[in-house]
Amino acid sequence: MLLTMATHTACCPTLVTEIALCFAGRSSREIASTGVPLHRLPTPRARLPHTVLKARQALTTLLSANRFDRVICHGQWAQAIFGPAVRRAGVPLAMWVHGPLSGRHWSERWAGWTRPDLAICTSHFTASTVPNLYDDVPTTVIHPPVDVAAEALSPADRSGIRRELNTADNAIVIVQASRTEAWKGHELLIEALGLLRDVPQWVWWQVGGAQRPFEAAYLQSLRTRVSELAIAERVRFLGERPDVRRLLSTADIYCQANSKPEPFGIVFVEALAAGLPVVTVATGGAVEIVDDSCGVLVPPGDPSALAVALRRVIEDAALRASLSGAGPVRAKWVSDVGAQMRALENALETMATNVAV
Repeated sequence: MLLTMATHTACCPTLVTEIALCFAGRSSREIASTGVPLHRLPTPRARLPHTVLKARQALTTLLSANRFDRVICHGQWAQAIFGPAVRRAGVPLAMWVHGPLSGRHWSERWAGWTRPDLAICTSHFTASTVPNLYDDVPTTVIHPPVDVAAEALSPADRSGIRRELNTADNAIVIVQASRTEAWKGHELLIEALGLLRDVPQWVWWQVGGAQRPFEAAYLQSLRTRVSELAIAERVRFLGERPDVRRLLSTADIYCQANSKPEPFGIVFVEALAAGLPVVTVATGGAVEIVDDSCGVLVPPGDPSALAVALRRVIEDAALRASLSGAGPVRAKWVSDVGAQMRALENALETMATNVAV
């Protein structure tokens, strides 16, 4: 999301952004390449108080050396670490709520010690959870800006990608691109695909690699289950890929059957922008993105219902075409970069007025 905003500053030139990160890696390199000022803060560790103090002092120095009108802390971790430093600097403070808040996790309780002036929420679903942590903080819903320009691929490009992935041109490709964590619903989707062994042509591309040991173990369990269901020859475990947008533009259906509600679901918007019907569960932020014009919502935790929905979209080419055609329009309506950045600017202006009062 930050990379998208940094790349598209021209969509809202009066919203001047600088970004501070506590880590180096692919995200920081990509953001730095946009030309948006990027500040590196020391990496804090909650178990090492002196690292927290060092990180806060670095932000204090940054705020005192520059005139910033607002500061946004992304998530409860940043709010817990840096909220007090922003407060001491006297700068209006917003917290961007990227996931549901229970008020029970230790990081949330820590963040709760510093009340923001505004909670910016990725969805109405996440907004509904803010009172679990802050019972009197104004909230606003701003969908993450998403670049909805589709990846332009020629038929030859599409065929080349499919050949690379051992997938026929006439295959109906179902794709999922997400972190390799159980709540992203891979297991439920695999069970549904097992019920579709009799349906010809479909192939599943699983995009996303393991980043931690427990994710590697989880990924191995998925491979094992695919073999047990005798669908291994129709599944491609692609690992981490830098070309997800190209893969989406080469696939036919996006499916992700979360076992827990998705706070928003940027990948759903990206899939719609690529012209993919989206089949997912009717929970969380997904219901704010997907409707019956562009996809199918199914009850959570029900592999049979998921299989019925997938079978329908796979076998009905006319339905698939109709859903595909509506996707880009829906994606732009939900997360157009310019509209969401202007909404953010308006929210920050309102926040400043509230603080002054």
